[in-house]
Amino acid sequence: MKTAIITGASRGIGRACAIELSRDYDLLAICCKENKDKLEETASHIRKNSCEVMAFTGDISDYDFVSDMIFSIINKSGRIDTLINNAGIASIGLFTDVTPSDWQKMLDTNLTSVYNTCHAVVPHMIHEKEGRIINISSVWGLIGASCEVCYSATKGAINSFTKALAKELAPSNISVNAIALGAVDTDMNSELTSEDKTALCEEIPYGRMANCEESALFIKKLSEMPSYFTGEVVKFDGGWI
Repeated sequence: MKTAIITGASRGIGRACAIELSRDYDLLAICCKENKDKLEETASHIRKNSCEVMAFTGDISDYDFVSDMIFSIINKSGRIDTLINNAGIASIGLFTDVTPSDWQKMLDTNLTSVYNTCHAVVPHMIHEKEGRIINISSVWGLIGASCEVCYSATKGAINSFTKALAKELAPSNISVNAIALGAVDTDMNSELTSEDKTALCEEIPYGRMANCEESALFIKKLSEMPSYFTGEVVKFDGGWI
């Protein structure tokens, strides 16, 4: 069974990505931390495309949860073809206001989760001598953003993680790439005022934020690239950065 895993799939880019990939996969495994009802809505859309779905609710920064999830997926499908690490959080504020618990939560959700899923999935991909890993990053991981220091740090780490892991897994025909997204119209940007969004869009040469559907289509296209395309952090930002 051609199988993909998508984290953070209850809404936004993850949800759109799951629906897009369900047209080409036999089984999708989707997960989120808390929004079980929204995750089931995503699962319903997936089933409409005659694709089987496994839905998991739990914390992917918890290694035991991730290990159990991957074990269940392998038991059902026998393989994992594609892993898309989409789950993440963002926050805007002064660095001096960031507490140690804020910092740890950002690290756990955005970075430790990627370690967990990759560490659990990679041995199975190595066994099959093929696989695709796509890590969803941000342009702020490339250049940094004022008042988003912690978020920028985690995305910068994901970019380095991607490049290093790609070199290690290339002999096993496993590609590892990241997408550095620009501004995307999701709930993550809900704290921006309409004036903030207008000002932001004026900075983007394309004149608007990306939507979830076109972001998902780009993720799918990247997953279909030849495995020789690896170790790249590809921007998808409307010419912004």
